[in-house]
Amino acid sequence: MREIRIGQGIDVHCFEDGRRCILGGIEIPSAKGLKGHSDADVVVHALMDAILGALGREDIGTYFPDSDAQYKDADSCNLLSEVWTLACGEGWEIINADITLLAEFPKIKPFVKAIRTKLSGLLDTTPDRITIKATTSERMGFVGREEGVWSSAVVLLGRS
Repeated sequence: MREIRIGQGIDVHCFEDGRRCILGGIEIPSAKGLKGHSDADVVVHALMDAILGALGREDIGTYFPDSDAQYKDADSCNLLSEVWTLACGEGWEIINADITLLAEFPKIKPFVKAIRTKLSGLLDTTPDRITIKATTSERMGFVGREEGVWSSAVVLLGRS
């Protein structure tokens, strides 16, 4: 019988002038990037926490603390690869990942295919198993005031 597990992750970052805007491992043209110790990729951070949750592990801050200088400006895709190596070592594979980005800007629709391709490559799966959706907050809250973005991810892992 196949074992399956579900995990959920959420991440939030505020905007900062002069930084690159990286979402789902893809650089998105924007006057503002996301503030963080690493590259602040909220999409990948939420995805990593979802995977770790499905594995029954602690959050990404335990594995990649912002107090550790080696993660300063780190490429979150490299960190995702480390998390995925851990999961693969236990025999897990992605059944699917469903990711939502809550942002007034930047608009990611033109980049969804590239993000799906990037993430599926990192997770040893096909793009049809990775869903990326974006919505706004209808101008409510910190997202509506264009102070930052929020991302959530749910993953379903399976192993024989």
